[in-house]
Amino acid sequence: MALNIGEIKYTNILPMFFYLNKNEFERTGSKFIPQIPAELNRRMARGEIDLGGISSFSFGENSSQYSLFPNLSVSTFGKVGSILLFSKTAVGELDGKKIALTSSSATSVVLLKIILKEFYGLNPVYETMAPHYGQMLQDHDACLLIGEDAIKADWRQDKEIHVYDLGELWFNHTGLPMTYAVMAVRNDTIKREPALLEKLLFEMSESKQKTKSDHYQEMIRHILPAHGGEYSFWANYFHGINYDFGEEHLKGLKHYFQLAHKHSLIESVPAFTFFDYSLQGI
Repeated sequence: MALNIGEIKYTNILPMFFYLNKNEFERTGSKFIPQIPAELNRRMARGEIDLGGISSFSFGENSSQYSLFPNLSVSTFGKVGSILLFSKTAVGELDGKKIALTSSSATSVVLLKIILKEFYGLNPVYETMAPHYGQMLQDHDACLLIGEDAIKADWRQDKEIHVYDLGELWFNHTGLPMTYAVMAVRNDTIKREPALLEKLLFEMSESKQKTKSDHYQEMIRHILPAHGGEYSFWANYFHGINYDFGEEHLKGLKHYFQLAHKHSLIESVPAFTFFDYSLQGI
């Protein structure tokens, strides 16, 4: 009776994990496996990880094998603060220009391609690279970074660089929230460990609510020594992220997949299946 639990190595998903009793789960033989989103996506698709906060796009590619934990996501209704396009020119001038894409992401890369093609009619030249701000902009006109890589690059405040928040661009053009990560579980794991999954869902939901109820204060105090920055920055950052997944989130994510399919970025629009739980009050 054990689970391999994937944990994105970025702060944006921390509210779902911060108050988990990890020792209790580890006593069952379960393991928490920190990974960047791209590696977590790959390992879960191979069956090496049972569940995790994976990229929404990776869920779409593997939706027949996965179900979603209800009411858990990493989403925004506008700015996200950690998925940023850094450009030497205004965004409307990027047609035919070279853009370096982070190798750490899936959802954000596709989101950028949708935004530039669907909303601006642009066709840049893309190249995937390791997420290093200076190296990416050395031979490219723009670069896409996510997570702490994006946050720390933005702290540089290079005056000659235009900075675009993809969550803000998406919301301005659609009026819909953008969901960057979902909490997905492999369907074969549901058959094997339903009770342990119910317990994990309950504790993740409780952790989400507890961090929100204390305005993320304890969690931020934990983050500061590791990542730096000001308390006010992290407070604003977490208050801007939405960790629910309701009807508007579903509508926004379906629209994202419809546009991804329209522009041949995904083979088909996925179906959404949710983990059927019996616990009350989740």
